[in-house]
Amino acid sequence: MKKNVKLSVIIPCYNVSEYIEKCILSLINQTLTDIEIIAVNDGSKDDTIEKLNKLAKKYSNIIVINKKNEGVSIARNRALEIAHGDYIGFMDSDDWANSDMYEKLYNKAIKGDYDIVACDTNAIYPDNIKYISSNIGDNSSNRELMINAYAVIWNKIYRRKLLENIKFKEHMTFCEDVRFLYMIYSRVNKIGVIKEPLYNYLQRQGSLTYTYNEKLYQLIESLDDIIDYYKKEKKFNKYKEELEYSYVRYLYATFIKRLAKTKNKKEFKKGVKYVIEKVNNTFPNYKKNKYIKNKSFKSIYLKYFNKTISKLVFLKEKNTMN
Repeated sequence: MKKNVKLSVIIPCYNVSEYIEKCILSLINQTLTDIEIIAVNDGSKDDTIEKLNKLAKKYSNIIVINKKNEGVSIARNRALEIAHGDYIGFMDSDDWANSDMYEKLYNKAIKGDYDIVACDTNAIYPDNIKYISSNIGDNSSNRELMINAYAVIWNKIYRRKLLENIKFKEHMTFCEDVRFLYMIYSRVNKIGVIKEPLYNYLQRQGSLTYTYNEKLYQLIESLDDIIDYYKKEKKFNKYKEELEYSYVRYLYATFIKRLAKTKNKKEFKKGVKYVIEKVNNTFPNYKKNKYIKNKSFKSIYLKYFNKTISKLVFLKEKNTMN
């Protein structure tokens, strides 16, 4: 593999024998040809590694790292250490990219001198496709990224220099991308957006993203790390409104909705009590936040969230699952 390439795409792999060939071939068939593909087999127990090795023998731009199972964050960090691309992209191993995705993202990045270029997404369900907007536009501000951007790592490419000294937290396997992205956002000078759904996000039943798992509490750890990072970098006061709003939104909306998927009512009540205490202790005056003071439904929900409202969320999710 040559030392300098336009783009490195990193794919952590664990027990994805059924999906990995489609994922990798969607990169092999890109119209942007100068791509380095780094696939990290994270101790798979199926024949994922055999399929990766077979593909690497056929295509010289594939690098395979084979390691023991340590989780998605360590897998991505290992790949970042050896990536040569001027820009870096990430994919999940059961997803695939449209054939022109990375050419469009890369060309826009070069033409506009962008630190990040994002695109929209197609969420692929068994019986339909759902369009997901990136929720931002060309030259969105750092603050707009924190408030509006679809907080996933795989619909974007990043200037490699932007990621210096930023790593995924090693034990995290849930919402690790939220922590990663917020640490990057304050560094961004320019962001570009392709308003087309170029990334295909496979929706699998039983995946961690759509079910309750105790790893959900890693979201709180991610948010606390973000606050600590901004304080350490002396950027907290500059972005306090955005960080406060994001903290409240992720706990009272994302966390609570996911927690409501548990069938254990006692566990749900315990979680609700905990996040209310976390919000009130971390941001006791959050109701005065400028993003919460508007009259949108989301803002009203966040401002007045309490145990009674949480019960309604629990009942709604219960009816959805039945």
